Amino acid sequence: MKWDNFTADRVASFKCKAGCKQSIFWDGKTPGLGLRITASGAKSYIFQTELHGKTIRMTIGDQRAWSISGAQAEASRLKVKTDQGIDPRQVEAEKRAAREAAETARKAQESRETVTVIKAWEKYLTERKRFWSERHYSDHVNMMQSGGEKRARSSKLTVPGVLRSLANVRLIDLTQERVQEWANEEGAVRAGRARLAFRLLKVFLTWCGEHTDYREIIVSNAAKNKKAREILGKPETLNGALQKEQLPAWFNATKQLNNPVMATYLQALLLTGSRPNEISSLKWADIDFQWCHMTIRDKVEGLRVIPLTPYLSHLLAMLPRRNQWVFSSNSASGHIIDARKAHEKVCAIAGVTLDIYGFRRSFASLCDWVEMPAGISAQIQGHKPSALREKHYIRRELDLLRMWHVKIEAWILEQAGIEFIPTQAGLQVVK
Repeated sequence: MKWDNFTADRVASFKCKAGCKQSIFWDGKTPGLGLRITASGAKSYIFQTELHGKTIRMTIGDQRAWSISGAQAEASRLKVKTDQGIDPRQVEAEKRAAREAAETARKAQESRETVTVIKAWEKYLTERKRFWSERHYSDHVNMMQSGGEKRARSSKLTVPGVLRSLANVRLIDLTQERVQEWANEEGAVRAGRARLAFRLLKVFLTWCGEHTDYREIIVSNAAKNKKAREILGKPETLNGALQKEQLPAWFNATKQLNNPVMATYLQALLLTGSRPNEISSLKWADIDFQWCHMTIRDKVEGLRVIPLTPYLSHLLAMLPRRNQWVFSSNSASGHIIDARKAHEKVCAIAGVTLDIYGFRRSFASLCDWVEMPAGISAQIQGHKPSALREKHYIRRELDLLRMWHVKIEAWILEQAGIEFIPTQAGLQVVK
């Protein structure tokens, strides 16, 4: 090991030895101070000494940035530390950790002051979309839409979503009082949508409280709010269902629709008791005309297979095959999305009062007339099993479901005054 008092000329003249990756030259004046030179010519000052029986080495800095006197002073400072039994590397690591902690705290504080509801909402939708159905995701998007866009089937522009007024509120400012103000505003205009939005908001804030980016901001869930819930009120209980004496008028009214796809869709809702979106999203690949069954995308079980009854099979076979969807339309999705106008028109012609979900209640109620077992009608409709035995032990074959499903369809048609004769050749006659 060669020792030379560092001078500007000497430092400039030092070179890496040929064939070596690096060479180190030591200052004869300052203990532990060295100049490391790599094969590429890079020069940096280093400090090396013994501590607790081991050799430690630290880089002071680039030779171009440090003067000789500055490097000597730094080496002397480090030497004092090691003579006291202090490892300068540990000291630097602790300082670095403190700086990183301070920077993390600064960013967290900045996030607390700047992150808005809409910013967190968009991230929420991105992360949760794969776990949701298309309809559930669409509900979330619509709740926060800005509005003012052209509608697909109307000249009117879209209106802001129910939660849009909260979009630019800082997440830290979303208090129970602010949610109550929102509930007062939206509940007076569109209470039904506001109740749904309130439920979605509560789940969203729960997610924020568990997310690493937002859990320091959300100290309490502002949507767990009894007063806001009271402001929005309870939804009206819907009990409407088609009575057997109303069936002739209702079926006759469906025949007056100019759209055969919509007419068949409404009849399919009644004859299967399925949820509206389950029927509207049926694909031709889900229909097996040979073996007479349909595969339904079920929100409870994921998929369920139900019988394809003769009259419904006849109606479906008559529909045009314009795309992959059974109930095709000109909407962006390619299938029926909203049947409310057609449904309201049929109800007005028939003189009955019924919401779009009333078909499920109608099917379940009419099944009692043929004494169909409750478990069978529930399985056809896709209801979650309500009893331990149903849930864990009962597994009904499709043929058993078909026996009862064909029976209730035939009874409904009889009450409606529709004469329907399935022939052996597979053709049906409707009078």
